[in-house]
Amino acid sequence: MIQLVFSAPDGVWDEYAPVLPGALAEAGLEAQIAQAGEVAPEAVDYIVFAPSGPIADFTPYTRARAALSLWAGVEQIVGNETLTMPLARMVDPKMTEGMVQWVLGHTMRHHLGLDAHIVNPEGEWRFFVPPLPEDRVVTVLGLGALGAACARALAGAGFAVRGWSRGAKEIEGVACFSGDAGLRDALNGAQIIVTLLPATPATENTLNTETLGWLAQGSFVLNPGRGTLIDDAALLKALKSGRLAHATLDTFRDEPLPRDHPFWANPGVTVTAHTASATRPASAAQSIAQNIRRAEAGEGLVGLVDRAAGY
Repeated sequence: MIQLVFSAPDGVWDEYAPVLPGALAEAGLEAQIAQAGEVAPEAVDYIVFAPSGPIADFTPYTRARAALSLWAGVEQIVGNETLTMPLARMVDPKMTEGMVQWVLGHTMRHHLGLDAHIVNPEGEWRFFVPPLPEDRVVTVLGLGALGAACARALAGAGFAVRGWSRGAKEIEGVACFSGDAGLRDALNGAQIIVTLLPATPATENTLNTETLGWLAQGSFVLNPGRGTLIDDAALLKALKSGRLAHATLDTFRDEPLPRDHPFWANPGVTVTAHTASATRPASAAQSIAQNIRRAEAGEGLVGLVDRAAGY
């Protein structure tokens, strides 16, 4: 019998209780699930957790073979020195599907100039023919599981897609760049930018005064990745100057976004409430169960975190 402990903020277990036991059974696993504090730590085989849950000290969990995060981002936990066991971030096809839909939807919104027609109280006849997607350069910063899926979807929709990552990648239909030297090539003249990098010291303020200056005049920024990827002050300055036409932001340095933050009042900013890649319990439970099945079979964990890289 496999012993799991579930550690998450109040109310989260209520969402997983109806689906996680069935997912484990479907994966062929005999497992018992307890919430944090209900089972002796030394009896636990796997920890399913959110970084904001009650378990912050992993030292007592001497038998645990892996810690499986409910979140895709691990920046809040990767530096925890008590977490020495293998750590896996959430990798869920439905999470990827949600992210692709958000990115593709907002890209098409800005590409087609839909805002001008949706909000038009003056009743003005606004004749505007957008360029074809093949004439619109879209750059995706970050080519991990989510970024690569978005880049493929954008290329499939006909856009001229560039991608950038720290290490070299190859994606069919996407012009891939890497390293410090490749960042300028990826951003130079880009008209729509999608930020999907992990939050690490190396990626903080990737979009700043200098790099925003490389974009095409009147470009658009979409940030469903992490709030730290963008210098907020530089973004607002670029919007004021017209370098950027609009920024659609899903993630922020402080969440929920404070009510007095200037993003709320800026007509050039759309705020969505960290919904682009929400974890859906039914599909996330399947991903957790399959990762435990893999671990039990001696296979590698999906989403295994490289602590040196920070993601």
